[in-house]
Amino acid sequence: MNRIAAAALKQLFLDARTQNGWLDKPVSDEQLRDIYDIAKMGPTSMNTQPMRVLFLRSREAKQRLAPALSPANLEKTMAAPVTAIVARDMQFYDYMPEIWHKPEARDTFAGNAPMAQATAQRNATLQGAYLMIAARAVGLDCGPMSGFDTAKVNAEFFQDGRHQVDFLCNIGYGDPTKLFGRQPRHAFERACQLL
Repeated sequence: MNRIAAAALKQLFLDARTQNGWLDKPVSDEQLRDIYDIAKMGPTSMNTQPMRVLFLRSREAKQRLAPALSPANLEKTMAAPVTAIVARDMQFYDYMPEIWHKPEARDTFAGNAPMAQATAQRNATLQGAYLMIAARAVGLDCGPMSGFDTAKVNAEFFQDGRHQVDFLCNIGYGDPTKLFGRQPRHAFERACQLL
């Protein structure tokens, strides 16, 4: 494999920012399908693919979410063209016979609730990151958020308990005038070790 072009690195990571405001420009169904179809190709443990996404686009859907949002996230979420509720399927293993080459892997998770829960959480979060990278790859901006009441989101959108919210992510075309200044990142020497 070759290193991707500098322009692609800038779009995906180096110049990409967490958006805090949005332009009044719609995101189409095709764009949402496109970002999912890209993101789903990212690796997960044993191909478990536990991420599930609710793309909230209508005012009515956003109003259902509003009571769960922190005050700092309310206005920007209402203004975003799309808010993705990135969730995890706690019974992802039911699909293992279809998506993993060893169908008996289902029983590994079904019989071990702590392992299934950890796998669902870790891999759905990983897939959520792929979703954001895919959105950036097709020219959209992202504003991921953890400032919300998890219990309220689950009660409103996932009443059966099978799915649980992981995080929220606004998606659309960011308003550059609403960006915060770029915050520092840890140096390699602080964050990494070579053993």
